[in-house]
Amino acid sequence: MLVLQLLVVVITAAGGAVLALVQAHDLLTHEAESTAQAVAVAVATSPDVLEALDGPDPSARLQPLAEGIRKSTGVDFVTIMKPDGTRYTHPNPAEIGKKFRGNIGPALAGRTFTETYTGTLGPSERAVTPVFSDGRVIALVSAGIRVDRISGWLRDRLAWGGFIVALALGLGGAGTWLVTARLRRQTHGLGPVELGRIHDHHDAILHAVREGLLLVGKDGTLTLCNDAARHLLGLPDDAEGRHVGELGLTEVLTGDEERIHLVGDRVLAVNSAASRLGTVVTVRDHTELQSLSGQLDAERGFADTLRAAAHEAANRLHTVITLVELGRTEQAVALGTAELRAAQELTDRVVGSVREPVLAALLLGKSSEAVERGSELVISQDSELDDLGLDPRELVTIVGNLIDNAIDAATRVEVHLSADDKEVLIRVADNGPGLTDPAAFSKGWTTKGDGHGLGLALVGQAVRRVGGTIDVRGSAFTVRLPIPARPRPDREETR
Repeated sequence: MLVLQLLVVVITAAGGAVLALVQAHDLLTHEAESTAQAVAVAVATSPDVLEALDGPDPSARLQPLAEGIRKSTGVDFVTIMKPDGTRYTHPNPAEIGKKFRGNIGPALAGRTFTETYTGTLGPSERAVTPVFSDGRVIALVSAGIRVDRISGWLRDRLAWGGFIVALALGLGGAGTWLVTARLRRQTHGLGPVELGRIHDHHDAILHAVREGLLLVGKDGTLTLCNDAARHLLGLPDDAEGRHVGELGLTEVLTGDEERIHLVGDRVLAVNSAASRLGTVVTVRDHTELQSLSGQLDAERGFADTLRAAAHEAANRLHTVITLVELGRTEQAVALGTAELRAAQELTDRVVGSVREPVLAALLLGKSSEAVERGSELVISQDSELDDLGLDPRELVTIVGNLIDNAIDAATRVEVHLSADDKEVLIRVADNGPGLTDPAAFSKGWTTKGDGHGLGLALVGQAVRRVGGTIDVRGSAFTVRLPIPARPRPDREETR
């Protein structure tokens, strides 16, 4: 790159020098012609010349006059001649009386002209003009400057031009070297090939990685954003170069530890790390993981309930056996049938009214959990819900989080489930103080004061995903979910 830039500087300077030389030569030539023409016209109109031409020996008076004018004006010769070209004057007296070497035709016609011609003094730029008396051409005057003198002037100027060109080359070379050295420092000594390869790798990785990757400058400007980050955060194509506050991501992209954020209908895990260029932010989609975690929590709760029930059943069985051994058969039968009847009634009521298996398992598990936590979970008598094709993960997220929040806030929770032709109705109410804060469905809201609330935010997100609505009146949460359309059976299959 240094050689290429130096070559460009040299070619540019050389081209400028040649152009300046040509322009200087043309300018000096034109200046010489103008000077010669002005001197010739001035001599031709001089009264002293006209008076000398009328005398008996014009050459005797004109020769000193012409030489004086030549020396004072700096031209190389002033020649006064007859109309036929015979010289009256010449810088070399030996040439007086001889014929003028050059063209005189235009001057005889009464016109002043200039030309380049090789005479007795060598090549020169000359002007020839007529001398008039009573309208007649009575003599001719020629003045000129030798070409070698013009070349001398050009050489003098060329020396200065060469100095300027050399100075320009030196400055250009030094500037090129400084720019190249700075580029090498900024690129860590990598050449164009290495930079191109790194760019290709960088671009391929940014487009291929499934995690969102962002680089936020120290001034809060988003300087880098890959395709995954645009998709997860819903960023526009022109996000790079804009401030994170303008993009509405100040809360999401600031912080020094991994945290969970809700953006639109997505649950995102955001991690930030400081670097010398700013803050590197990675974004991972935890939406599916969060849904599966909720469903897994429901299944784990159901399993814990079964283990607790098995433990209690073992205790009661030992009690029944002991009563039988003690001969108290009637008390043993009464104890066993009472426990069996209570457990069976709960299971029959839940399974009989809720025929969505995952949701039924969730309710059974939450019932046992409520008992363990000193609360009561009641399924309303008029609850009736079939398996209508709703996403069980969304149901677990909505119902599970509403029940958990109600159990945390109250001692009695009532759940109502029903459906009509268009929508599913889910109502969770408790005997707690109720909810009045409109920010309850935002990430981080909680009545516990720790700032890590996520349950109601996930509920609101899940409701929006399935196109439903949620209404809060005091301590009663009412969720309405549209029933998904089921494909019609093929006619051949119904026959």
